[in-house]
Amino acid sequence: MSEIRFQQVRHAYGERAVLDDVNLILTEQRIGIVGANGSGKSTLARMINGLVVPTSGSVTVDGLDTDRKGREVRKRVGFVFTDPEHQIVMPTVAEDVAFSLRRSPLGKTERAERVRQVLDDFGLAAHHDHPSHLLSGGQKQLLALAAIMVTDPQVLVADEPTTLLDLRNTKLIARTFASLEQQLVVVTHHLDLLGDFDRVLVVDSGRIVADDAPGPAIACYRDLIG
Repeated sequence: MSEIRFQQVRHAYGERAVLDDVNLILTEQRIGIVGANGSGKSTLARMINGLVVPTSGSVTVDGLDTDRKGREVRKRVGFVFTDPEHQIVMPTVAEDVAFSLRRSPLGKTERAERVRQVLDDFGLAAHHDHPSHLLSGGQKQLLALAAIMVTDPQVLVADEPTTLLDLRNTKLIARTFASLEQQLVVVTHHLDLLGDFDRVLVVDSGRIVADDAPGPAIACYRDLIG
């Protein structure tokens, strides 16, 4: 597993601190992050691959600073957004996954095989040439995930990936996450997703107020939100 390290991290928008005095070392395979809207949890997650950089302090992934070595960090850390429409950029399913390999040193044949394998892994093989915009919500989220995983990242960060999905598709994404070998960091309001995770962080008003196994951490969160 990679080592994700936050050292005295603070992040502010103007005078408003979103995160303050965050110190963490994350090495577990599956880590959940929960908190109320506006608590700072999404900012925390986006710092892991340099989408957001600290106002002060540092975030590193395996010793690589996300501010100074952002490109190298993003080769290691993939990011899935809440709304897959923000990540799907090509007209067909296969083209969208292949787009992620546009800078890959792989040859054309190798890239095509890699795309075929990833679509098969994520249950999208039958949709190879289908228009991306005609997929269901769950399939679009799987496509966004496949387009990240085709690059073989070491870490996957997912920011509320089931918020826009119904219960059936939420369970589909949960099963998919459970099958991944990569280190996984998930921000979610769906607490059932975290029951078998290794570690859960609770964020409140920009600070980590609980850091524990899922049971105690989620109990703390429930008490916090009343």
